[in-house]
Amino acid sequence: MDEIAPGIWRWTAPHPEWQPDAEWGREVASFALAVDETLVLVDPLVPDALWPRLDELAAERATVAALITIPFHLRSSGDVLARYGAKASVWGHRVVAKKLRGLRPIVPGARLPGGAEAYVIHRRQEMPLWFPSHRALAFGDAVVGVDGALRVWEVAGSEMRMAWYRRRLVPRLEQLLALDTESVLVTHGPPVVRGGRAALRDALAADPWDYR
Repeated sequence: MDEIAPGIWRWTAPHPEWQPDAEWGREVASFALAVDETLVLVDPLVPDALWPRLDELAAERATVAALITIPFHLRSSGDVLARYGAKASVWGHRVVAKKLRGLRPIVPGARLPGGAEAYVIHRRQEMPLWFPSHRALAFGDAVVGVDGALRVWEVAGSEMRMAWYRRRLVPRLEQLLALDTESVLVTHGPPVVRGGRAALRDALAADPWDYR
């Protein structure tokens, strides 16, 4: 686990659904953010060896909250509830409630633990998370890190698909450029620690990226 910016920690773990013949995506990243008396975990996938370090961070704060950006990333959230008991909560899209009892639904625009805010981008029920305290923006799958830059992860191909990308998806993502983002936290690939808003603007200006 590395502290990539003050109060933001990142770690990686093997992708639970990675296929050996895939050239990209062997590991996925998770994040922890310290916000006042709350430890926020973003899409946590926690190896056994890492729990003691998270225990140390959690012991310093009154509450622990796991925030899920996309239903596919529920991962170790149930373990968070079991491990930290009454001080813990898990928040995500309402469809995740079918998989995890006790999940609290994320309401876009409402204030979440750690002062986070969720945005709707109409992409596989993904909701990027904005942390104003750290000027950090977290994505599940919509934006990834590739070759030292941010890219929008989306299958391109046909003219119809590209038209949808430019006319529907990109405008949804452009709303995030209004945020004063310094760090962009992505679960696939390296994060952007400085100049996040400019890096995101460049990603939206480029064509979509897909590893296949």
